[in-house]
Amino acid sequence: QVQLVESGGGLVQAGGSLRLSCAASGSIFKINVMGWYRQAPGKQRELVATITNGDWTNYGDSVKGRFTISRDNAKNTVYLQMNSLKPEDTAVYYCNLRILRAVSTNDYWGQGTQVTVSS
Repeated sequence: QVQLVESGGGLVQAGGSLRLSCAASGSIFKINVMGWYRQAPGKQRELVATITNGDWTNYGDSVKGRFTISRDNAKNTVYLQMNSLKPEDTAVYYCNLRILRAVSTNDYWGQGTQVTVSS
């Protein structure tokens, strides 16, 4: 079984910064993608950023240039540094681990952490 534990959310003023962390534990195959998605009230869950175990990154258009994703493979931990935060970044942020095997792909999700950006 895989568990994801997130931390680092909170309340911040517009223009401020926050850093999210997500630690994965359990049976983690080394070929995987870790990432962050977010969901605001009344909206669909959307991509924030992902990073492969080879450090290839992908960002949602709305966060490019402001957010940076990184990971520590030895700790199975992914980080999201969020700078220049805007009120529209307010959402529940979910950590995702996608494990890629030859015959299957499995997605695991964290419980979510609230990020609130005040104007």
